[in-house]
Amino acid sequence: MTGGPVDFYFDPISPFSYLATTQIDRIAERHGRTVEWHPVLIGVTILKVMGLRPIPETPLKSTYFRLDAERQAAMFGVPFRQHSLKNINSVAACRAYLWLRERDQQMAQALISRISARLWVDGQDITGSDAVLAEAGALGADVTALRQALGEPEIKQSLVKAVDAAITRGVFGVPHFFVDDEPLWGCDRLWMLDFRLAYGRWPAGDEWLLRTDTANV
Repeated sequence: MTGGPVDFYFDPISPFSYLATTQIDRIAERHGRTVEWHPVLIGVTILKVMGLRPIPETPLKSTYFRLDAERQAAMFGVPFRQHSLKNINSVAACRAYLWLRERDQQMAQALISRISARLWVDGQDITGSDAVLAEAGALGADVTALRQALGEPEIKQSLVKAVDAAITRGVFGVPHFFVDDEPLWGCDRLWMLDFRLAYGRWPAGDEWLLRTDTANV
């Protein structure tokens, strides 16, 4: 089945966003789809809009959060390591992504994959522009031009607009996907995304039992 692009909303500070970067393109390609990646800042959606505490700082839930990330990584067969870094943000990374996307979309997506892995595999901080520039430089980006762009009002406003657009669309957490304008949230919904791409609808009654071949993403 073919159709429009799958929209993927990410924020590198989320371990589940990192996990999604390792899976989403492969799943979409299997069904003849492309993926459009969009940045969002969950510090805005969760803290400011929803008024919630970050999950890693939420009693009881934080323990489950860590366990779930580890076992999903194991199921996907990708490297993963918890970190103890504090006050991480992805503003510079998301700004860099938007700037690169205007010039080379594949490089921009590769940057987010590298930045996400830098935090959730290598345990290194991604907050400062130096970390972002190092990863961009490894991909062959014009680091001098990017460094200058990160401080300009235009790219800052571009990220504000991107986050506002995500909130308007209903994005509250990451990873968040839209398949033919239908939302799916979370790595634990990737199997549902795979199913939806395969069949274009949801089954009725026991019909889904006959289609479990798509459950393993």
